[in-house]
Order: sequence, then structure tokens, then C-alpha cells
Amino acid sequence: MRLLPLLFALLMTGCATVSPPSQPLSMEQLLKKPLYQMTPQEAGRYINHMQTSEPDLRKRIAAIGRQNIGQPYVLNLLGEFPFQIHDELPMFSLTHSDCVVFSEHTYAMALSRNWEEFFWMLQRIRYKDGVVGVATRNHYTEQDWNINNGWLVTDISAKLAGERTASYPLTVDRTRFLRTRHHTEASFPVTQSNEAYVPKDYVKNVLSQLNDGDFVNVISTRNGEYWASHVGLVVTAPDGSRNFLNSAEPKVREESFDAFMERVAAREARQAAEGKPVQKLAGFKFLRLNDTIVVPPALPQPRP
Repeated sequence: MRLLPLLFALLMTGCATVSPPSQPLSMEQLLKKPLYQMTPQEAGRYINHMQTSEPDLRKRIAAIGRQNIGQPYVLNLLGEFPFQIHDELPMFSLTHSDCVVFSEHTYAMALSRNWEEFFWMLQRIRYKDGVVGVATRNHYTEQDWNINNGWLVTDISAKLAGERTASYPLTVDRTRFLRTRHHTEASFPVTQSNEAYVPKDYVKNVLSQLNDGDFVNVISTRNGEYWASHVGLVVTAPDGSRNFLNSAEPKVREESFDAFMERVAAREARQAAEGKPVQKLAGFKFLRLNDTIVVPPALPQPRP
């Protein structure tokens, strides 16, 4: 019986040490906080504020993307967990990004009014018809992401480059990719396409025609093969020049296209010096953010 008073005292002592909930930051304080350091609750407030304070979608995309400058880079960051358990990668991340995650999160936040809309919009962008699953994720930039998000962006590479347009054939075997990379069995036909892009030595001639929020595909080549190796967003600098806002090792940064190409050239030189196969920059695809965006409804999620 002597244990009861002691137990009661311990319980009361434990209660006394519980800290009261902290007061939420004012909006002025929140706007000074990097987005990647926000909690989901704070991010929801920030998303709502941006929707009401910046009516121009292009400017909103640029502002939200810049709020994430400095966000640490981690490759292969997201999956479908816990919706699917082929791995334990989550369906969103505020703390880190890779190039695709950064772009998708920025677009989804700019198109939403609150956290719930953001999470839904993110899945609408990440997956074909918004149907969540590793087999319906937009794995291939040119044939999946760009096409399935045609309601959001439109490829204008050939229009920009005109007679200087370059192109490459692309063959995609999704069945093999899903089996080898994600240990998932699914049946898809092999698809082929011819992809237009702006050669790197002509890109300076088209930059002035780009706008905030346009989508960038970096086209690389190695051993005769071409593919979109990196993505990011166009933003306008204070002097009116166009910059590249992207997530790459070690963090999200805003840089001129010249600076980006210099970084890539330095990497190519290192690879050559080390005797490695050199991944070379071929050029860029540019996709225009659509002037009128009507978000299509997601198809019904198949019942397991």
C-alpha cells in the first residue's frame, strides 16, 4: 500500500514536466523560415498564404521554389510507402529533395490552397491519371512525366530552336525497368518516341523566351544514347535574365544556365581524367507552363 502514494507522486511529477504546446509562428516569422525546415502544419499555412497573397501562378511557383533554396539533396527519395510496401520510401518529403521531387513539390504547392490539396495534387502529378502505384509512377521524364502532365506543361523545344532543333530516338521498356529496379511484375508494351531538344550551343538564343515556372529537362548523352538526366524550373532574375532553379548535389540552388553548363563541363572533365565513361551535356528540353490549367480528376484507385 505504501507504493500507491509514491506512484501517485511520480505520476504528478511526470505531468508537471510536460511542456505546454509552443505558440505557432506568426506569418511574418514563417515567411523567413526555409520551406524545408517547416513542419507539415506550417507548410499548410504557407501554401494557403501564397495562394491568397500571390495570384500569379508563375510568380507563385518561383517564390515557393526559392523558399526551398538550400534544401539538402538526396537521390531516389520517394516511393509509395505505406500505400505499397515494395520499399519503405515515403510519398512526400519536406526536408530533402532530388530534382524531380523538388519540381513536383513546387508545382503541387503552387497549385494548392492547403496541405490536403497539396498532397492530392502531388499524387496527381507523380502518377499517370493520379493512380498511386509504382507501376503508374511517371518514371520516364520524356515519355511519362511530360506526356501525362500535358495538362500542366507543353513541350516547346522545337518551336524555340526552329531549324536548330536536334532530336534523339528513345525506346522505353517499362516491364523490364519495373522488374529490375522495383521487383514489380507488370506488363507494358515497349514504346518508342523521337524527342526534340535545344542544343547546348544554341540555348542562349532562346532563354529570353522562357517564363517563370517553365519546366526544364537536361538532355545528356553517353555511348550514343540520349536521355533526360536532370530537371528543374525556370525563374527570372532581378535583371530580367533567366535562371535555372534545381535540386542537385549538395542542395537546391538558383544559378544561371551558363553556370550550370560550367558545372557540367567540370564534371565531364573529371570523368575523362578518371578514365570513366563521360556523360556529356547535349542540350535542353523546355516545356511551357500552360496559360490555362485545368486539373483533370484522378481516375478511381483500383481496389486491391
